[in-house]
Amino acid sequence: MNPSRAALLLALLVSPAFAHDFWLQPGEYWIGPDALTPLTLQVGHGPYRQRSPIPARRITRFEALDPSGARTDLHEQLRLGEAAKDGEFRLGNPGTYVLILQTDDRAQTHLPSIRFNEYLRAEGLTPALEQRTRQRRMDADGSERYSRCAKSIVQVGPPNVDSQHAVTRPVGLPLEIVPEANPYELPRSTHLPVRVIYAGRPLPGALVKLTDLSHDASPFETHVTDREGRATFTLPDSGMWLLNVIWTKALPPSEETDFETIFSSLSFGFP
Repeated sequence: MNPSRAALLLALLVSPAFAHDFWLQPGEYWIGPDALTPLTLQVGHGPYRQRSPIPARRITRFEALDPSGARTDLHEQLRLGEAAKDGEFRLGNPGTYVLILQTDDRAQTHLPSIRFNEYLRAEGLTPALEQRTRQRRMDADGSERYSRCAKSIVQVGPPNVDSQHAVTRPVGLPLEIVPEANPYELPRSTHLPVRVIYAGRPLPGALVKLTDLSHDASPFETHVTDREGRATFTLPDSGMWLLNVIWTKALPPSEETDFETIFSSLSFGFP
């Protein structure tokens, strides 16, 4: 493949319409105690949605957080690349659990200037846009190294008010969306408040998207976090849903790429 065609293909693959939505997709979000449940790792949306091809060596954390806050490592349950699933899990006691997955930051994106600027604007990555403008580099090609974080809320048995712990507290990811209430215990067709945490602190100015995973060509609702890192979304009454956010920071000139970016998601669904 000649260099110009390879560059075009790379640009298409990592465009805002394809590469960056990443999430855990359980076979069911509401399950019975001890039910063996398959899951897949999904990436992209609309016509570009697919099973993620990420290799197992890049997954640094895969665990379940139970209603009491205890953690169970699930690495041995990964089955990446199997015909119908990328893993499976079994959760015992009733309550609301959070599945957690984190990757390393060894993946890279290298894009022509127009495509890179388009991606930064589409995802609300103002730190990168401001730096490129300040340094008069808007016409320069852009690059980033990136990692991915994903959480998924799974209900075992009926909801109860004692299951808040796992859902409404940060789990130590470098970037995460933290619901301020358990969506499974809220009245339907109400509102879901969330908070975005980056490097242990609330993150203002981040673009958060809510997507209906059954109609995922474009977001259902978007908001920018306020000064305290908060945003509030309409709580759906059915279906499978994805919240996602992206943030980046500049790297020193000695680094291989210009920016370090984290993609983070939270998926949940109703029976």
